[in-house]
Amino acid sequence: MTDSPASGSNVSASEVAKTLGIEQNRPLKSRMKPYLLWGGAALVLIIVLLLFINRRSSANQVNYQTQEVTRGNLTVLVSATGTLQPTNQVEVGSEISGTLKSVEVDYNAKVKRGQVLARIDTAKQDAQVKQTVASLEAARARVLQAQATVSEAKAKLARLIQVQEASGGKVPSKTELDTARATLDRAVADEANARAAVTQAAASLEVQRIDLDKSVIRSPINGIVLKRTAEPGQTVAASLQTPVLFTLAEDLTQMELQVNVDEADVGKIQPDQSASFTVAAYPDRSFPARVSQVRFGSQTVAGVVTYTTVLKVDNAELLLRPGMTGTANVTVQNIDNALLVPNTALRFVPPAAPVKKASDGGSLLSKIMPRPPRSAPRTVQNDKEKQPHVWILNDAALEKISITTGMTNGVLTEVRGDSLKPGTKVVVDVSEAGK
Repeated sequence: MTDSPASGSNVSASEVAKTLGIEQNRPLKSRMKPYLLWGGAALVLIIVLLLFINRRSSANQVNYQTQEVTRGNLTVLVSATGTLQPTNQVEVGSEISGTLKSVEVDYNAKVKRGQVLARIDTAKQDAQVKQTVASLEAARARVLQAQATVSEAKAKLARLIQVQEASGGKVPSKTELDTARATLDRAVADEANARAAVTQAAASLEVQRIDLDKSVIRSPINGIVLKRTAEPGQTVAASLQTPVLFTLAEDLTQMELQVNVDEADVGKIQPDQSASFTVAAYPDRSFPARVSQVRFGSQTVAGVVTYTTVLKVDNAELLLRPGMTGTANVTVQNIDNALLVPNTALRFVPPAAPVKKASDGGSLLSKIMPRPPRSAPRTVQNDKEKQPHVWILNDAALEKISITTGMTNGVLTEVRGDSLKPGTKVVVDVSEAGK
């Protein structure tokens, strides 16, 4: 009877534990395991977020790239392209029409002055010459006839005058004398007309003989045949313009390179400056040249104004050929022992200072999910600053140094004065940290 209350209380405690979901017999370690797992995951997430925030803040920092100011020799060049041409190139054509009877030379043939290049069939010209010769003979015969008429008219007038003197002026009448004088004048005019016809016929014969001589096409210079468009049997029509049958170059041992110099550089080019150029046929070889002429006439191509500059070229080896494209570098100035600064330093613009936010910390969401960084820092440029300058690092801070510049070769620029010293490091670029 005494055990009944104890057993009743035990049942009540087990029922309460079951009702509360507490397993009194479960070990403490098993009960704490889920809390430890969730706590470790939260700790790892916090560490990752802190590392990401630190990395983002460090990415906003910049690193400056520098180069040293050096002392050395500066060669200023002006580059231009053009084509090689013979010093004297002649196009030979035909002044008369006809059919080519023969062609005496071929490509690359060396010719002498007066050498026959081609012949035109002269059958038609020969017939015209014979016809003109006959006309000339006929005109000369008419001159003889006119001279006889003049002699006859003079004799008749002389007899009438003699009769008049013998008759004391009674006969012949005045009308007869006037008629005789007019007949003589007409005879003299006919003689002059006949002589003019002779001159005209002789001139026509001379012209036809010149045309006959031009049917043989000859070389006007000593040179070489560059082009030939003439073929035997080809019909040549010279009615509107002279057809070009041969293109001759006088001397290929001396050539010229005609390059187009930009208007920004033409003021630096002067006659007798030295130059060098390359051609695609010999990419590993540089050929010397010298400026002989800078033409005043301009030409505009695609909105670019250029001026033709002629370079004299020695082609004694006959390696260069007309029409080759040459890329020339003209030496416009040599500066010895110059203080040189990279052109990238002259173009450098420092980044703008970062903009501070209104709140220091910001929201938790902005820290956990920050905005992505910009691809590049903003830069500030003052258009009113015309004085050339560079930037140097002074105790990790940028310092602006104004300089006076001289000539440039596109990579390095001469610095005049004592604003910079050899070995001074100038800033040429900026990059974000971590990149």
